[in-house]
Amino acid sequence: MSFLIFIGVAALCYLAWRIMDLLPDAIFRLSEIQRDIADIRRTLTENGPAPQEEEEEDAEPSAGESSATDDA
Repeated sequence: MSFLIFIGVAALCYLAWRIMDLLPDAIFRLSEIQRDIADIRRTLTENGPAPQEEEEEDAEPSAGESSATDDA
């Protein structure tokens, strides 16, 4: 029984070692993603919001939308 416990503890130690070995790489990648998102946000705020097309008031509502005149 103690041999199985030894194998289990050894496997857990190996997995912990592999995770700790990959952790700096994952942290670096997360920081790069955060930097890219910050650049995108900064670009969007410098350029202002994208112009949106105004919908015509006389246009028919789509199937999922309801209007105030459809109270029947």
